[in-house]
Amino acid sequence: MKPIVLALGMLAAALMLPAAEKTMDVYFIDVEGGQATLLVTPEKQSLLIDTGWPGFGDRDADRIVKAAKKAGLKKIDFLLITHYHRDHVGGITQLLSKMSVGTFVDHGPNRETGAAADQLMESYTKAASSGQRLIVKPGDRVPLKGADVLVITSDGNIIDKPVPGGGQANPLCASAQKKADDPTENARSLGVLVSFGSFKFIDIGDLTWNKELELACPSNKVGPVDLYVTTHHGMDVSGPEALVHAIHPRVAIMNNGSRKGGSPAAWKIVKSSPGLEDLWQLHFANAGGQDNNVANAFLADLNETGEGNYIKVSAAKTGAMTVFNSRNRHTKTYAAK
Repeated sequence: MKPIVLALGMLAAALMLPAAEKTMDVYFIDVEGGQATLLVTPEKQSLLIDTGWPGFGDRDADRIVKAAKKAGLKKIDFLLITHYHRDHVGGITQLLSKMSVGTFVDHGPNRETGAAADQLMESYTKAASSGQRLIVKPGDRVPLKGADVLVITSDGNIIDKPVPGGGQANPLCASAQKKADDPTENARSLGVLVSFGSFKFIDIGDLTWNKELELACPSNKVGPVDLYVTTHHGMDVSGPEALVHAIHPRVAIMNNGSRKGGSPAAWKIVKSSPGLEDLWQLHFANAGGQDNNVANAFLADLNETGEGNYIKVSAAKTGAMTVFNSRNRHTKTYAAK
């Protein structure tokens, strides 16, 4: 009888253990200095932010589809385009030839003109006609099941009220200096704040310096976040200290390429942010040298041309998260704060 009693006791103990906590997974896919960030909720709803570059033998589309399949997806529920530049929307036609999209989310018309801009917009409009299209403004939400996706910037406009947890006076604004206004699509980037329980993730595309200051000054409309993907690939025309240090990211991901982004000035602002536990990078940035790049364990690609590696963040509703580097399988967990 003793073995049976022991077995029953072990079974009862196992049944009392809490189930594994469900996570929202965020894949930062290497598209060589563009952006392709895939969010997957526990409900298996998906939001892809941008599509990377066109050309290169379908390189970026293939990398996105590979990550999507790893996540168990057969389609993309929402595709959010931050702005109409080749490194963000250029790969849309190639992507749609490999995976369907349900709803296309954007800020409205392309504000740039000329042959290249018109061609990009034509390709996007044609692609978006294959599904639903949702044009959003600050304060709107993308109806992704399992997470709250709040639009905080769109078409050059900024949320007019702080989000819950934001609104703090920002002393860094006193010394913040503006740069020349940016007339391009970058300054019109569609940016979102994603909340999953108490976990918060911010992605504001290629928003440029002065627009970022509008988010942060005179008060910080965003409040603290857990995860931050560096604005504009870590270029020094974006990412002012008044914003980056005010939002206090615990983990930052730099979606740079070897020869694009990861500038020493922008890198130092992120690396010195108060409360930052780690910075991870998609590429070793040539401009940064050994002094302004993270340790190899935190780099998804070391070479001039990437191998399609990714960084995956698995976030819990408590605010805890685990970061995984697909190149070397380096994994690190950050406790809830």
